[in-house]
Amino acid sequence: MKLYGFPKRERLRSQKFIQELFEKGSSLFLYPFKIVYLLAASKPILSAPFPQVLISVPRKHFRRAHDRNLIKRRCREIYRLYKPEWLAKKQTLPALLAIIYLGKQHEPFAFMQKRLITLLNQVNCCPYEKTCETEPPPPKVS
Repeated sequence: MKLYGFPKRERLRSQKFIQELFEKGSSLFLYPFKIVYLLAASKPILSAPFPQVLISVPRKHFRRAHDRNLIKRRCREIYRLYKPEWLAKKQTLPALLAIIYLGKQHEPFAFMQKRLITLLNQVNCCPYEKTCETEPPPPKVS
């Protein structure tokens, strides 16, 4: 199995699962991305080693297909390159994951990469875990 690949079996295509993801899933937002995810504990049917991923760019902001396709290609590439490191770090596995680009303009690849990696690390954190890279620092006592 290719570690840096993004094969068809890792893409979310089932209408039933997509509907369930948006109905029961949790979401995170960090401009220009919104991530909706459903943890594997709530979806035992999908016990795959990798989550199924959906990448979406709304037509509302990018009327031309080549603009939407460019952004989707960039998102897929960011996810594909970061996937092995992300899966090595995480404790809980999201079974379903939707990455939605909500920006109104094209952003540089480095900016998109930084933001998407930050969001993926937040998906990695659970409320009951104490080791989380994205936790705010403890308040200062004066």
